[in-house]
Amino acid sequence: MSFSNYLETEILDHVFAGAAYTAPTTKYLALFTALADGEAGSVTEVSGGGYVRQSVAFTTSGNTTSNNAAVEFPTATANYGTVTHVGVYDASSSGNLMAYAALSSNKTIETGDVFRVPSGDLDITLN
Repeated sequence: MSFSNYLETEILDHVFAGAAYTAPTTKYLALFTALADGEAGSVTEVSGGGYVRQSVAFTTSGNTTSNNAAVEFPTATANYGTVTHVGVYDASSSGNLMAYAALSSNKTIETGDVFRVPSGDLDITLN
């Protein structure tokens, strides 16, 4: 996953300029059907069909942090379309996009489907 400009700026300000940054206590995973420019927030988030962002928690080891439990979205009550990307936000709605990535393979979610990310499959790495 790539950090958003928002998060990069917050980290740089905190580490090098001494500005306060309070990490959100809860992070939320979002599903996108399009991502034109994650930096500019130009994303198309799934909406309707019972969709809501889901909380996600991470465990860090070395230079990688990964989700420490499966993240499961509610059963779709309508078609979501084809999910192409995911993003981590600091709020359950609106909020700031913190990190985002393309899926390794797109997933079409239709009525009755459940989108699930197994534990340890969502990795954020710093190099």
